[in-house]
Order: sequence, then structure tokens, then C-alpha cells
Amino acid sequence: YKGSYHLRAGSTKQELKGAALDHFLLKKQGLRWDAVTVSTLTMDDLYEPAIARFKRMAVHNNRLEESVLLDSNDVLLDKLLLLDNGQLKRAAVLLFYSEPERLISNAFIKIGFFADDHANLRYHDEVHGNLFDQVFNSIEILKLKYLKATINYDGIVREERFPVPLEALREALLNAVVHKDYASAAPIQISVYPDKIMIWNPGELPDNWTLDTLLSKHSSRPFNPDIANAFFRSGLIEAWGRGIERIVKACENNGNPVPEWQVSGGDFWAIFHFSYPNNIPVKTHTSESGLESGLESGLE
Repeated sequence: YKGSYHLRAGSTKQELKGAALDHFLLKKQGLRWDAVTVSTLTMDDLYEPAIARFKRMAVHNNRLEESVLLDSNDVLLDKLLLLDNGQLKRAAVLLFYSEPERLISNAFIKIGFFADDHANLRYHDEVHGNLFDQVFNSIEILKLKYLKATINYDGIVREERFPVPLEALREALLNAVVHKDYASAAPIQISVYPDKIMIWNPGELPDNWTLDTLLSKHSSRPFNPDIANAFFRSGLIEAWGRGIERIVKACENNGNPVPEWQVSGGDFWAIFHFSYPNNIPVKTHTSESGLESGLESGLE
């Protein structure tokens, strides 16, 4: 109406614009945002080390046959359904291009440490690169700079225990990356406090889903199917909608409270409360050399 799109739901009407309008028009065409092609990049623009690492992970985790190691890049991306009529999809840019932000605004992760709930930011980091690098490097930065590990000994064996199980943190971050609404032009944000960590990503639940649906047994319905398929083939995620279940189980095994999830409009929050055993020394990983070596190991 007069150049604007409007959507009526029952007795209410809302104007569609921005990311919501993009998703509405794509849905009418039977498309998802990550499946739209990009005409400004070719296969030669992709980051070869990221593709080679993906092949190794996929073969190591038995998600692809060993013969994939010999496949050319165009054959691999065709197998992953990341090409459409020879053109790269947006998913391919996010997964295998070294600088996806040149084409997709704010496709990165922000990490900040807050002294309290009054938004007193003490320090922060930004994690850029392809989606695989973002996941690996964010976990390493959190381990080495933001989280304090308790130290215990089993005989002569030194054990370090983080306030949130890294398995749960990794799964939550993977969920945020795979299900993020990249049309929103907002980065994933990880807020670390003295007693909790909060992971925010722009996104929405599938049609007719509620938070209760998400927290109970449910099917796998990824917001970005092509991105999710590549992460599944790499071995980093499952394809059965078990991410929340795995997070809860990891927290229970570590003695942590069950995490909280909040969904409101286009905001999705995962909130982890810390758990430290009493009378055990706490170690903070703050060494710059340790941070650099950790990032290097995370990239391999």
C-alpha cells in the first residue's frame, strides 16, 4: 500500500520492513536467506585453508568419505549444496570467505567483560573471519582471557574446571552462529559478568514454536539450512535438534544450574550462571603469549 508492505495477523496489522520484509519475500519464493546467490565473488575468492580444514574435519568425523580430500573446491561446494547455477550462495561466503563482512554487515562476534549489571564495560574483543574461525577463536579467547578456572589435583594430575562447562558453551555458541538472522546486520554478542555469561544473537523461532517447544523434544529446523548442513558435515553439530539437551546435560554433569533461554521478538538469549567449588584456588588465563598460542591451536 503506497509503496509499503503490510501484514495482517488476526485483528492486528504491522508494516514489514528491513530484515522482516526480506524474509517474507524470500519465503514467498520458497527460499531462505542463506541460499541467495552472490554475484560479486567467485570460487577463486574463497579462503583455501578454511576449505582444507573443513575437509579434514568432515573426514575425521565420518561425515564425508575420504575421497572428498581429493575433490576440487567446486565439486565440494556442489556436494554441500552451496552453489546455485555455478554461483556461490551467501552461506558459502560466511563459511569459506576470509572477510565475509565485506558483503554481509556485522557478521562477527563481540565479547565484553562487564563488572556488574549496570553495563560497566571493562574490556572487549571482536572476533572476525569465516564462521568456523569465529567459533574456534571465540572459545579460545573466552578460555584464555575471560573465564577463571579452578585448580584441583587428582594425585599428581592437575585439573582445571571452568565455571561453565566448555562443552555447553561451545554448543551454545554453535547454536548462535548457525541460527543467527544474518539479515539483521547485528553481531552476535557475548557478555561476561563475574557470575554469569550471556550469549545473544538476533533470530527467531520457527513458525508456531514457543520457548517450551524449543526446550522439549523437537525436530531440527535450522534458521539457516545451508549453514547448518556444512556445520553438520564438519562434525561440529548434530542434525537431530539435540543442542539444548546436550547443553543441559553438560551443565548438570558439571554441577551448574540449568541455563536460561529467553526469546523476545528478534532477540534470543542463552544465559549460563557460574558455579565455583568452595576453597579451591582460581586461576585466570591472561597471558598474551598464551592467548596467541591458543588461537593458533584453535585454527587447526
